Amino acid sequence: MGNETSQFFEDNEDRDANLNSTCDPNSNSTCDTNWDDTCNNYLEIEYFIRFSLIPSAFIILVLSCLERRAKRCCFDEKCPILSGYFGVITPLDSNVYSNRWSLGCAFGVTANKVMFLFDKDYIPDFLPNWAVVFWVIMTAIEVGFSMYPCFACLSSRYPIVGAVFGFLYTLAWLVITILDIMQCPDEDTVGGYSEVIVLWPSLVCYFFLLGKFIFIFVKGVRDHLGLESMREENYLLEDHQAQHVQLLLRKPPLQQPQKSWIKSKLYEWDSNFKFPSRMISTAVLVIICLYMFATYEYIFFYWAFFALHSVVSYLNIYMFADGSPDSMEISSAIQEFASVLEGVWKFSMFASCFTCLIYIAHLLVCYRTQIRLLRAGKKILFLSDDFKVSPSHSVVSSGKFISWQIAFMIWGFVIMQLVMVVFGMVIMYIAILPMIHGRWKELLDKWGTVILSLAIVMIIKKLQVFLAGIFFLQPKLLPKDKQRPLALDNRKAFVNFSYFLFFHSVVVGFTSSLMRLLRSIVIGTWLIGRVDRPVMPKGFETCDNGFNTWVQMLFLDHYHTNPVLVCFCHLLDTQNQEKQSWKATSNFTINEMKRTGYRVSCRARTRWLLFYTLLNNPSLQKFRKPRSDPQSVDSLQNFSDSLCI
Repeated sequence: MGNETSQFFEDNEDRDANLNSTCDPNSNSTCDTNWDDTCNNYLEIEYFIRFSLIPSAFIILVLSCLERRAKRCCFDEKCPILSGYFGVITPLDSNVYSNRWSLGCAFGVTANKVMFLFDKDYIPDFLPNWAVVFWVIMTAIEVGFSMYPCFACLSSRYPIVGAVFGFLYTLAWLVITILDIMQCPDEDTVGGYSEVIVLWPSLVCYFFLLGKFIFIFVKGVRDHLGLESMREENYLLEDHQAQHVQLLLRKPPLQQPQKSWIKSKLYEWDSNFKFPSRMISTAVLVIICLYMFATYEYIFFYWAFFALHSVVSYLNIYMFADGSPDSMEISSAIQEFASVLEGVWKFSMFASCFTCLIYIAHLLVCYRTQIRLLRAGKKILFLSDDFKVSPSHSVVSSGKFISWQIAFMIWGFVIMQLVMVVFGMVIMYIAILPMIHGRWKELLDKWGTVILSLAIVMIIKKLQVFLAGIFFLQPKLLPKDKQRPLALDNRKAFVNFSYFLFFHSVVVGFTSSLMRLLRSIVIGTWLIGRVDRPVMPKGFETCDNGFNTWVQMLFLDHYHTNPVLVCFCHLLDTQNQEKQSWKATSNFTINEMKRTGYRVSCRARTRWLLFYTLLNNPSLQKFRKPRSDPQSVDSLQNFSDSLCI
């Protein structure tokens, strides 16, 4: 047994030798792994989060004092200095299409704080169980309040002040993060500076934000000096929304251009569609949190497998050193289990990470596809008719979508990896290891009959479908048809076929039911990290909280970012502004009309617009309220006929 497995463990001999070299059999201690070395951590992110609440409150107070209010309040008369000021600032608008990547990086710097909320070490031991929930809520509010200036300074209407405060606050957090990384460099787990390996995405986001604040400051200074004019961003109608409406008003081409394989199968770029800041921030934050979680897991299991191989080496030295066949067999089995488990775990971790990354990309594709279906009024293609969307729940879902997507993706990663490890160990011990050890005969004796039976059942099922299409369906209506029509032929033979198929299907149905359960478990496990698809079957989608949050968020975005509706509101707003500007110059216009003797009645202008509308849209006349004087209607009709002539 030892000679057969020596080649299998050839890759692990060097590491086992290193582990054995650190063990002293003559001493009482087992292995010197330097686990007792500690480093005094003088800086804790948890305490700095609480200390940062003071400068955060100061920045929020200053930005609030500069913010203008649309309505006056009761304290305006008591404090004339704040008359019209001290408004409510907004950290971000999830439906805005500007500063999308800047907001995504702002969420990226909060990734380590978000992962901190998953750790239960910050919960004091003296708290009772009923108070833990309130402590978690308070800590989440603290983290959100400490990160508030990073978002508020980006969206401030005063670029110079917002850029200065944002740069200083972000720089302070960057310095604290770097000091926290460098204060204990000897506590490495994967070769040195493991904290840098974990937190480098957040550091990149910090530097990106610093560059963004410098850009905003320079642009604001140039605008203040008159060297450059900062264009007011129109949050009502974006350029891509206007292009989308223009495309709808055009006639579609008679022949659609042929799409390439990438556009038809993977993704087709659409210049008239942009993802809102919520989706960009979700993708960035989920990728960073997933990377951090996977790195922490790798570090933990690195030490776990290190300890496992140390235990195996200890057993080989002290318990299986007699060289008996039984001892050699047990030692080889333990080493084999440790090596197989490590290999399966590495493969499952890589496969789970790759699958989650595909899910994030597919989430964006599903968002665009389903938003388009909602705009076209085709929600039935991805949502059942009995699915009801509550407006109040949609408002809440808009705020919790990003956090729920992070939690669902991380839990999906963990559960997916556990299932892969279980299935991988089963496959390794059932099929792969017997092949490696050369036990082909035993493998065929155990599983040859099962595989042959499954193959025969599959062949019979395919043969049934093939023969049913030939003997029990009528011929094709047209030679170019791919399938025969659903019209029975040879009915007597069909009745006999159905009769005997009943007894055969009873036996096969038992196995099919088990396979159905197995497929449901596997598919459900793979879909836990996705919120764009329901895990529950059709009709029970409301039991899936993740899918409910996704649909409610989609409806909120659809109602507030529909290009047709936004374009209509933009036209109304533009007309209102023109009307206000016309009223501002009305005094001059009235005096000019009085001087020339020309006067336009508002009632006459309204009637003329009504007549012009009814003349171009005759079908609207039947919806008008009938008048008591029939002569007015007749005169209107005669006047329109005279114009048409």
